[in-house]
Formats: sequence, structure tokens, C-alpha cells
Amino acid sequence: MKSKYVDFPIPEGRTRVGNEEFSFHCHAEVDCFLTCCHKVEMYLYPYDVLRLKNKLGLHSEEFMRLYTRISEGSHPFFPAVMLNMADEEGYPCPFLMKNGCSVYKDRPSACRTYPLERAVEKIPGEKKLKIHYFMTHHPYCQGHFQPHKYTIARWERDQFLFEYNLMNDLWAEVDAFFATNPWQGEGRAGARQQLAFMVCYNIDEFRSYCTRMNLLASFRLTKEEKRRIKRNDGELLKFGFKWLLHILGGRNTLLVR
Repeated sequence: MKSKYVDFPIPEGRTRVGNEEFSFHCHAEVDCFLTCCHKVEMYLYPYDVLRLKNKLGLHSEEFMRLYTRISEGSHPFFPAVMLNMADEEGYPCPFLMKNGCSVYKDRPSACRTYPLERAVEKIPGEKKLKIHYFMTHHPYCQGHFQPHKYTIARWERDQFLFEYNLMNDLWAEVDAFFATNPWQGEGRAGARQQLAFMVCYNIDEFRSYCTRMNLLASFRLTKEEKRRIKRNDGELLKFGFKWLLHILGGRNTLLVR
């Protein structure tokens, strides 16, 4: 019987990766070391911005101003955020130092997943997302010819991808909702879209907004849930995603008091 997943499109220049092992190892002795950290067209997801701004000790608004630009997203109804390269010879990543990445433990999802690319698919009638992995094939990359063997599961463990994948899957659901154009005809950069952008990419301002509006008190949350949301940016972002789906889409993601 034909699998319902086989028709998921394979991105150009990529190959599908299943349960089989693949070879890859990036280290300072390969000739291409750090080549992939130059002239990168990199999208940042909300959790990427959160981790990077915390690593750098910046307010999220300042991080966005210093290091990012707004771009077209995967659909016309909500913008994407991209990382700016440094205005130097070779246009390196702004966090690249001579010896490597200065934000390595908090590097973005795209860097963390490389040489793989991850895609999620929502199957009608199923709660779990279907995960697809694809292998990139940049001709300069010598890491593919190193003897280290990985499976996807081992790669996810070694690169500490669990939290990133979890947050990015939650974001994928929100972005898919944004693709339905829920802005009620207000157009780009209207009040509701700006509110959504704040929640997704300016977590520090959203925290201030929650305090001003006493937002947590409006919903049935346990004391422990409130404590985690107040103390942890990741938990606040999860709450923000639920809140957006609730107020913009009328979904029962939160229970009103």
C-alpha cells in the first residue's frame, strides 16, 4: 500500500534521510572549516531569537535591531526574520570568531541541524506532526567524507536538538495559522499583526505586556504554571503561542477564568 507520506516534496538539491546512517563530522582539520558560516541566508525562528538574545545579554528588541532584518516569510501573511551577516570581507556570521562560533551552545536551529534540514508536516486527522529530514549537499563541505556515522536520533541527541525541535514545532503550528490570514483585513503591520510579532520575536516586551495587562490572571493556570511562565522565557513563549491561537483564532488553547 502506498504510504501517505511519500509525496512530501523533497527540496531542490537535497536527498531524503530515513533510518539509515549517514557520515558527517565538522572539525577544525577539515579544509572547509567555517566556510559555511559566511554569506548565509539564515532564517531565525522565535526560539532562536530568544536563545541568542539571552546568550548575548540583550533585550530582545535590541537584538532584533542589531542583528536581524525582516524578510518575506513562507507565506504572504506574516513576515520572517533573517540573521544579518557582518559587513566584513567574506560576510561572516556576526558571531563567528577566529576559533569558531562564539554562541555555539545557543546557536540557531539551522546551524544546529546542519548538514540536515528538518521539515514538519501536519497530517489531517492526526495530532502528531510528521517529521522529514533531508541531507544538504554543498560542494565545498568536506564533513560528508569524514568517518563518523550518525543516525537522525543520535544527531538530535548530540546536537541537543530536542528543545529546539519542540519549540519550532509549536511555532510551525502558529505560523500555519498565520498563513490563513487572520488579521481581519487590517493588512500588513496592522495592530493585530504587530501584537503577534511582539509575542513571537520580542519576548522581553511581551513579558512587560503581560505584567501591564495582568494577562496571566485572565486564564486558568496553576501556581506552578504561572511561576514557570514568569521565570522562564521559553515557558513564556509557549504561553504566548497559545494566547495568540486563542485570541486570534478562537481556539481552546487556554481556559478563561
